[in-house]
Amino acid sequence: MTLGELAARVDGTVRGDATVAIDDIASIEDVAPGSLTFAVDERYLRTALASRAAAVMTEQAVADTIDAPRKPLLVVASARIALATLLADREAPRPQGPFRHASAVVDPTATIGPDVYIGALVVVGARAKIGAETVLLAGAVVGDDATLGRACLLHPRAVFSHACVAGDRVALQSGAIVGADGFGYAFIAGALAKIPQIGNVVLGDDVEIGANACVDRAQTGSTTIGTGTKLDNFVQIGHNCQIGKHCGFASMVGIAGSTKIGDFTVIGGQAGVNGHITVGSRVRIAGGTHVWKDVPDGATMSGQPAREHREELRHQVRLRDLEKLFKRVGALEQR
Repeated sequence: MTLGELAARVDGTVRGDATVAIDDIASIEDVAPGSLTFAVDERYLRTALASRAAAVMTEQAVADTIDAPRKPLLVVASARIALATLLADREAPRPQGPFRHASAVVDPTATIGPDVYIGALVVVGARAKIGAETVLLAGAVVGDDATLGRACLLHPRAVFSHACVAGDRVALQSGAIVGADGFGYAFIAGALAKIPQIGNVVLGDDVEIGANACVDRAQTGSTTIGTGTKLDNFVQIGHNCQIGKHCGFASMVGIAGSTKIGDFTVIGGQAGVNGHITVGSRVRIAGGTHVWKDVPDGATMSGQPAREHREELRHQVRLRDLEKLFKRVGALEQR
């Protein structure tokens, strides 16, 4: 496509030659002649303009920092949103049903909606319900009495266990497990005895669970994840947690059981959240943070243990000054 055609696709404008042919979309590190690359700040824009790329996509404020760019610019309102649109156009289409591989095992009591794709070695349990246009790729498992909504996607070896419920357009990446037993035990006669986990997991619409992430079923009732929430790879959600809408948890986040998290909350990688606490809405938790107590709406937290981010920064400055303080105290004691 030409740069002008791409601009029309993303409601952008072209500064320079709109007839430049674009063969590929690539990051600055991977550009080749014919590539469209992208820049989100002035430093990246200058690097992109010096690269082999045919053109650069950027935002208005960034484009205004360059008086006479050496390459055509595709100027958009949001580079990330425009990039998502363009990459979606190039994404490989998902398989389409109706299709059922000969090796799939589908219980005769299961309800399979129209245009469902069931790949090799898929297992669908008794009384399960699979919504229209859902895709189950090789080795995926849907347990007894589980319900998947419309246009869901289970990647290879994803598990959606018994009695769990998902809304529409839910995606489970490879190795994700929804509905494993919660970590519930009690010491009886000096040994850990398992407490039966008889609840389920309920996922809202447009939830995505990353590769090898785990969402545990409730001991009783439901573990819930709200509409639009995205979990990265290796995230662990404990039993009976209630996660709000449109949250984002990066890789290796761990949420202990019975924790409540509000809407639009973002948690960085390797952060841990204690059980039986409440984290508010629109909270930002930095990577590696250890959250031990309730967090109010709108807070930004960091540190181990967690504290308000500005306070944590002051704490880190004081820690760096400790060596000087020890030397001063030592000198005073000698005197």
